[in-house]
Amino acid sequence: MKEKIISKASDMFLKLGFKSITMDDIAGEMCISKKTIYKYFCNKEILIEESTASIHKEVHQIIDNIITKNHNAIEENFEIRKMFKEMFKSSDNSPIYQLKKHYPEIYEKVMSREINECNAAFEQNIRKGIQQGLYRENINIENYIQFYYLLVFNIKANTSSEKEAQKIELEILEYHTRAMATPKGILELEKHLLNHTI
Repeated sequence: MKEKIISKASDMFLKLGFKSITMDDIAGEMCISKKTIYKYFCNKEILIEESTASIHKEVHQIIDNIITKNHNAIEENFEIRKMFKEMFKSSDNSPIYQLKKHYPEIYEKVMSREINECNAAFEQNIRKGIQQGLYRENINIENYIQFYYLLVFNIKANTSSEKEAQKIELEILEYHTRAMATPKGILELEKHLLNHTI
């Protein structure tokens, strides 16, 4: 039952936001009593913490699956962006923005978890792109990882509209790729920009 509650709560938090969903809403949606939820989670904050951990795990499993498909480095980044777009397509308010605004301590925990895994994925992507001749060989990988991480997460944390955040994220991905790309990489980027709508 605990896993079912986490799964349903995670889904509702992503769709409607961490602030607006109450324990009553989750109980009503699951046709169980609020008392049943409190049996496993003594308060909403604990449920949010466990839900964000579950979402984090799911996101990184999907990213790992995308990486194993052996796309080229630029295509891989567009596929990851598409996955995030699908995941958050029904939310009006950015879940990360809400988390930072209403539950800052949980947000800090989420971010400290994200930084290591995201940075590892970004580094793997840059090295792959260099190897494939899509990114320039002479870039400072560590700096580019940091630039991209700061841009992406600053937008997510400070833009309340999910739609607006996704629009800016596409521009960040283009900006990041152009900064690293070889002429071959620019051609690959242009191809994906034609096929990806906001």
